[in-house]
Amino acid sequence: MIKTIQKALIFLFCGMALFTFTACENEGPAETTGEQIDEAVEETQEGIEEAGDALEEAAEETGEELEEAGEDLQKD
Repeated sequence: MIKTIQKALIFLFCGMALFTFTACENEGPAETTGEQIDEAVEETQEGIEEAGDALEEAAEETGEELEEAGEDLQKD
C-alpha cells in the first residue's frame, strides 16, 4: 500500500513538473513587454555611457587648448 502511494506521488510530482516546464515555454504579452523594456533600458544606459565618454573627451581637449592658450599668453 505504501509503495503504491509513493508511486502515485512520484507520478503526480513528475506530472506537475512537466506541466510547469511546458507552461513556461510560451511567452505572454507581459513577458514580451518586459523584455522590450529591458532592452530599451540597456540601450539607454549605453547611450548615456557614450555621451559621458564624449563629454569627458571634449573636456580634456578643451582643457588642453586652454592650457596651450595660457602658455601662449605667458610668452607674449
